[in-house]
Amino acid sequence: SIKYANGRTPVTAIGSAMAALITDTPDLVTWVPTTVERRGQRGFDQAEVLARSVATATGRPCRRMLARVPGPSQTRLGARERRRGPPFRARSTATGLRVLLVDDVTTTGASLSTAAGELRATGVAAVSAVVVAATPPGTTGHRARSPAGSIGSPRGRTR
Repeated sequence: SIKYANGRTPVTAIGSAMAALITDTPDLVTWVPTTVERRGQRGFDQAEVLARSVATATGRPCRRMLARVPGPSQTRLGARERRRGPPFRARSTATGLRVLLVDDVTTTGASLSTAAGELRATGVAAVSAVVVAATPPGTTGHRARSPAGSIGSPRGRTR
């Protein structure tokens, strides 16, 4: 697994598949960051690895736009708590640009929504999102649908 076993081999193929789903070419690609603690445990941020692969496939620049504010892991929270979304803070601005937000898995959409809100607060003109997998509606479990069934599982534009 990319997320838990540092399995980076499929990242290029997954990034290419995600890029193929993009209908509006972004000016910039970024990702929904994990916590500093998780990054330290894993040695990398899986969403960053995916975002860089998507950026390469689309020929667009990739930049770290957000930082995750310390807090509990979303994977340990129930649906109600997840809906609030983790807090983010902007690390840089991209005023007037169209930004593509990349993440590995979405459960309630809260992380994507709060991340997009923070990007818009910095002056980003439009935010769209692409993810590898989506947890089936009505569940909060740790298992997501297969990438073949959900790659790019759209939360679409987050306006």
